[in-house]
Amino acid sequence: MTWASIDLNADLGEGFGHWRLTEDEELLSVVTSANVACGFHAGDAATMRRVCAWAAERGVRIGAQVSYRDLAGFGRRPMEVPSDELAAEVAYQIGALEVFAKAAGARVAYVKPHGALYNRVVHDEEQAGAVVEGVRLTGERLPLLGLPGSRLHGMAEKAGLPVVTEAFADRAYTVEGTLVPRGQEGAVITDPATVVERAVSMARFGVVTSLDGQSIGVRARSLCLHGDTPGAVGLARRVRGRLEASGVRLEAFV
Repeated sequence: MTWASIDLNADLGEGFGHWRLTEDEELLSVVTSANVACGFHAGDAATMRRVCAWAAERGVRIGAQVSYRDLAGFGRRPMEVPSDELAAEVAYQIGALEVFAKAAGARVAYVKPHGALYNRVVHDEEQAGAVVEGVRLTGERLPLLGLPGSRLHGMAEKAGLPVVTEAFADRAYTVEGTLVPRGQEGAVITDPATVVERAVSMARFGVVTSLDGQSIGVRARSLCLHGDTPGAVGLARRVRGRLEASGVRLEAFV
């Protein structure tokens, strides 16, 4: 399925203390939705407050990017967390971000898992259910952003929560439509021209070329660009400009 409009999201607020990884203010002038780190893989109170204020000023939707508690590994290391504990930690992260979103005159509009948790809930029904339960604990029907056909989306739909399909212009895909693991060669696409072309192909035609050269269907309501990619701001501007020049309207999904 293709869309007359599409959302462009990026992972933001991925700093901690004096360390800053993402060019948050600049990226917020390009994207329509911001996945804000909530302190477990990156981010802290001051960073969350700052990014929420900037996002609200620009009309960018604020999403809680929840993860395993793994600052040292940037949330990209597989972890075994009991379901009840994970549900509580997801709710905790959403609640922390909501304080700063409300202070900025906005709200947390959706939830997106990060890193190892994102990949885990594609296939793991128990962990997916824990993430969904964490969202339900907040008392809000927040949409869950994730891969099409994932266990996360299946469990969310069962619980009556909205789901939003996502694709990655700068990540390689398997023929099954899942992301190639980061440890594998070619998993991250760094050539700007290739990233731009893939973004347009996904947005306009709903297809992308897999790592082994096959054309696969990708149903995406939102496209993600990673904020920690070198030259992320320039790349995001190129992607947005090319999408708009191709007749695709950029707007948030919520």
